[in-house]
Amino acid sequence: MFIIAVTGCLYAFKVEIEDITQPYRFVEQAEGKMFSPSELKTIAEKELPEKKIHSVGYGSPGRSAHLSFYNGDPEYYYIMYINPYTGKVLKTKDMAWDFFSVVLDGHFYLWLPDEIGQPVVASATLIFVVMLITGIIMWWPRSKAARKQRFTIKWNARWRRRNYDLHNVLGFYMSWIVIFIALTGLVWGFQWFSDAYYWTASGGKEKKEYQEPISDTTLLQVRQDIPAVDAVWHIMKNEYAGVSSIEVHFPEEKTSSIAANANPDRMTYWKMDYRYFDQYTLKELPVDHMYGRLASTSAADKLMRMNYDIHVGAIFGLPGKFMTFFASLIAASLPVTGFMIWRGRRKSAKQEYPDLD
Repeated sequence: MFIIAVTGCLYAFKVEIEDITQPYRFVEQAEGKMFSPSELKTIAEKELPEKKIHSVGYGSPGRSAHLSFYNGDPEYYYIMYINPYTGKVLKTKDMAWDFFSVVLDGHFYLWLPDEIGQPVVASATLIFVVMLITGIIMWWPRSKAARKQRFTIKWNARWRRRNYDLHNVLGFYMSWIVIFIALTGLVWGFQWFSDAYYWTASGGKEKKEYQEPISDTTLLQVRQDIPAVDAVWHIMKNEYAGVSSIEVHFPEEKTSSIAANANPDRMTYWKMDYRYFDQYTLKELPVDHMYGRLASTSAADKLMRMNYDIHVGAIFGLPGKFMTFFASLIAASLPVTGFMIWRGRRKSAKQEYPDLD
């Protein structure tokens, strides 16, 4: 839990830190035509000729375009930043060595193999939730005298008493925030928890899993005036003028559709519109899962889509991120102060904490 909490602290301000430390994310805005997805793909393939391009994303004016290269076998993940006005390659990053990728790997897997680290993290988080709830019950004051001492830290006491107060008082204050961080983490940790979470939020409905619609391969010979991905990009640009970002995915198979998304808010993800187009006819393909148009999703779908933004505090903007940061920092201290309390139980409770009820 110490590792999970510390890495969570670091990840809370990922967007802000990257904007400050990575100047290649910004370009001088120019008038005129931007390079299309297919043109950027041609440029990028010259830089990484043996890698498969997954998607291209365009940010708001003044930001570079980014192309992702991703494959599971052999596994690799690169992001290339290109000036969308000039076509100049600004930076190519191997995400295996990116700072926040390493932090996220620790947060999700403790830097262990996925099949080992994921269940360890999920199980530890579940135990932590139980400890939070039982800790609040144990902490809850049963008299007026107890209430006076439970909400403040007695700084002039012996260090064992200060440690006890740091664990209990700070733990109480942060528990109301961390409980939501932990529960949203469990949505990714256990499939049964994710299903139960959705079932409860939807009033007993079953969650529909993500499934990409397929293109009609009987129309394989249909030709367009411009590449299909460029046509989809133009559709998205026209329908989502002024949004924070637009992303278009290159179809990987003959049956694949062209997936695209538009995000009106760069700091969150839940408001995204996800669209899917037949790569031969450009007809929009409907979906019945949560990753479609925002307006067509249910309240339970929206809650599931908010899961990441709630987890990192972004749902409440910058104040929410600060709350998440400090709550995670205190959560990281709990295993330390809790261990010290456990270790001190070799002596009687009265000897250790004579002024406690």
